[in-house]
Amino acid sequence: MTDLSLPAVNGALLAQASRLLLEPAGLDPASLGQVLASIHTHEVDFADLYFQYSRVESWSLEEGIVKSGAFNIDRGVGVRAVNGEKQAFAYSDDITRKALDEAAMATRAIGRQGQSAVAALDRMGTARALYAPEDPLLSLADAQKVALLERLERCARARDPRVVQVMASLAGEYEAILVARSDGLMAADVRPLVRLSLHVIVEENGRREQGSAGGGGRSDYAFFTEAVVEDYAAKAVDQALLNLGARDAPAGSMTVVLGNGWPGILLHEAIGHGLEGDFNRKGTSAFAGRLGERVAAAGVTVIDDGTIERRRGSLNIDDEGNPTQRTVLIEDGILKGYMQDRLNAALMNVTPTGNGRRESFAHLPMPRMTNTVMLAGNHDPAEIIASVKNGLYAVNFGGGSVDITSGKFVFSAAEAWKIEDGKLAYPVKGATLIGNGPDALTRVSMIGNDLALDPGVGTCGKEGQSVPVGVGQPTLKIDGLTIGGTG
Repeated sequence: MTDLSLPAVNGALLAQASRLLLEPAGLDPASLGQVLASIHTHEVDFADLYFQYSRVESWSLEEGIVKSGAFNIDRGVGVRAVNGEKQAFAYSDDITRKALDEAAMATRAIGRQGQSAVAALDRMGTARALYAPEDPLLSLADAQKVALLERLERCARARDPRVVQVMASLAGEYEAILVARSDGLMAADVRPLVRLSLHVIVEENGRREQGSAGGGGRSDYAFFTEAVVEDYAAKAVDQALLNLGARDAPAGSMTVVLGNGWPGILLHEAIGHGLEGDFNRKGTSAFAGRLGERVAAAGVTVIDDGTIERRRGSLNIDDEGNPTQRTVLIEDGILKGYMQDRLNAALMNVTPTGNGRRESFAHLPMPRMTNTVMLAGNHDPAEIIASVKNGLYAVNFGGGSVDITSGKFVFSAAEAWKIEDGKLAYPVKGATLIGNGPDALTRVSMIGNDLALDPGVGTCGKEGQSVPVGVGQPTLKIDGLTIGGTG
């Protein structure tokens, strides 16, 4: 697929979303325009309607049996009015003209005396074409979905006889959204999303360890080919077997080498949230007021890119109707910009970056990441490892947390090695990385040439809202992080 940004693409998406969201309720652009005009009978800066339809399923396998399955259909509309920094918001899971009128009446109270202008809904949004607007739930029969999980389990058990437990899950989502704004714009998107996850437990001489793998993207279930299934099984089992022979991790300050791909989750958490517009407008981010300043080592370039085809964090438009884009946040160590939704962009007198996102029609949009990536450098990964006399190589991560105000983070390594005299000496377990995101950026001393994106598993939480995201980075060398170990 290519980024067409053509009227034909936008028209097709609007037609598909309208069939699911507007036509069943007898709504059309004219009636939506009347609802928006009723909000503007009180003077407001802008108003919008966000319609959403979603069908979600999940299947779980354990002990060789598909033990649970879930299916859910949700549909609703959120109505928002904005006046300065104030937002009034109402939502309903009943998409009818009566519900829209009631929600509009509830939100317009935020406005000043007088009436503000509202444009006719005659301007079409400029959606991209990053993924096919198809329903992944229909791409396999139920029996084939069960067979896919069973095949994943067989691959994992065949990998090694020490595998004693396998847990696998499959999830798919079909979502259509439609945005109508008081500036006259209408835009829509139809978003598929799939994910396959695997967790294994291995046992040897009474010792048990675990490993996990998985991935997905904005596709249908055809994403999970035989080769992909075998790759997930190999990665999960091999990680667990490696941990069987792992020693307790050392503690103290040392050089850390981060692997490529999924370890970018540390970048996402430790600095990504601090580069979202709302935290910087309010002055609560460690990066607030620092545009144009050096905030990272030379060579560090970080982008947020919602335009990568079929990626989990990508969107044709954001949840305010704006096209997603590639936003440079840090370039060669210099802070260049923040991720913006419409509200914060207006208050900071900048242009929205297509990062207005919300979990559902029942939530307000806010600035959120899409795919947050550190770009590649010019060092071979083997050269980076060889340069470390005493350190830790963190290949993969488990959970973590960050304080956005201070930038302090704590992350646990799911797979790690002790580095001694430039070589991987032995695997370790229980390693915890502790540091400060803005400080860690200044300690990056070598950047690999092996940029990779994560396999498609990320979910980001902020203020109680969860959205799918992507991360990526090359192999990185960071001088002087604190390791909380068990040894």
